[in-house]
Amino acid sequence: MATEPLSTDVVAELPVSLADVRAAAARIGKSIVRTPTLHSQTLSKMTGATVYLKFENLQFTAAYKERGALNTLLQLPENAREKGVIAASAGNHAQGLAYHGARLGIPVTIVMPRTTPTVKVMQTESHGATVVLEGETFDAAYAHARKLEGERGLTFVHPFDQESIIAGQGTVGLEMLEDVPEIDTLVIPIGGGGLISGIGVVARGLNPDIALVGVQAELYPSMFNRIKETDLPCEGDTLAEGIAVKQPGNLTSRFVQALVDDIVLVDERTLEEAVSLFLQIEKTVVEGGGAAGLAALLAHPERFKGRTVGIVLSGGNIDTRLLANVLLRDLARSGRLARVRVRLQDRPGALYNVVRIFGEQQVNIIEIYHQRIFTSLPAKGLITEIECETRDRAHLDRLVDALRIGGGYEVGLVELD
Repeated sequence: MATEPLSTDVVAELPVSLADVRAAAARIGKSIVRTPTLHSQTLSKMTGATVYLKFENLQFTAAYKERGALNTLLQLPENAREKGVIAASAGNHAQGLAYHGARLGIPVTIVMPRTTPTVKVMQTESHGATVVLEGETFDAAYAHARKLEGERGLTFVHPFDQESIIAGQGTVGLEMLEDVPEIDTLVIPIGGGGLISGIGVVARGLNPDIALVGVQAELYPSMFNRIKETDLPCEGDTLAEGIAVKQPGNLTSRFVQALVDDIVLVDERTLEEAVSLFLQIEKTVVEGGGAAGLAALLAHPERFKGRTVGIVLSGGNIDTRLLANVLLRDLARSGRLARVRVRLQDRPGALYNVVRIFGEQQVNIIEIYHQRIFTSLPAKGLITEIECETRDRAHLDRLVDALRIGGGYEVGLVELD
């Protein structure tokens, strides 16, 4: 990895240059949103770094992916435009390609696994694309897309491992460093590697001394494995599904190897915290992969303390039910939402006395669950679980003390992992 000062020869040997990214910026500039790069006072105070946020979740399709897709579409020869393009994707690449393909009158076919949520299929179709459902996995969908490419004479547009894609994604970094040239550290999510490759070209071209750190979900450390020659497993249900890539690109791996200083991993709990913080503090919705940069700062504060850090909010496409779960889990971990388990004797007034203590402590009760049958307690014993809302962890601790000391109850909390 790029732990030593880079020679101009190393950068020059890469197939995408700063000039290519600038050309892409000129090509796509009128049709994408130049999203703001804004200083976050609160996140800066929390992390000890000076934090700047690039709001790519404000693109029309709510993700940066449309930059590379549009740059690719605009460079197609006329005969390829007429026949159309094809891609395998169940996420932001599909929507970006579909949206700009419809704008330009270029037919777009997207192959998705049959397991793709219906909402994603509908969103892609709403942008004018033809969706083909094939296979149970992305690999199967990808293979079918390459088969259709040959049979129908379509042009395949890769989600990350393509020079025009990398150049288009690099325009994110070009805008960031034009708006805030004092940024000395960039923390960029990595799935297949297209975004960090493009941004890396820009960063090294404008400021060779800038620190460039990639971030992957701990469950999908594919680029981490490739670059560091490790063999960590790549599997599991991650909140950061947009960067859950099992096989990074061969082309993008070259860029990462040459340009990136390091790759860090973040766990699911930290990703959840980052998504929640963006909504609470910045009042913006960010998907799991888009929150990876902030998650890295939360997980490794000593690494970034005192630095001027640029973070890309790469996308905002997150299922609303999933977002609700993330927010509720964050409230539970902070003590603002809790489930208190109290052992009672099954006699008149027992629950009333417990509820009275909740009232005295000014704790709001949301739900009460009585358990008499499925318990190992004696027949006259019961367990009551009370879901409640408190101001903070200290308020919850006062409630528990009041129940144990004042009421003499056996009390426990149902904790999240």
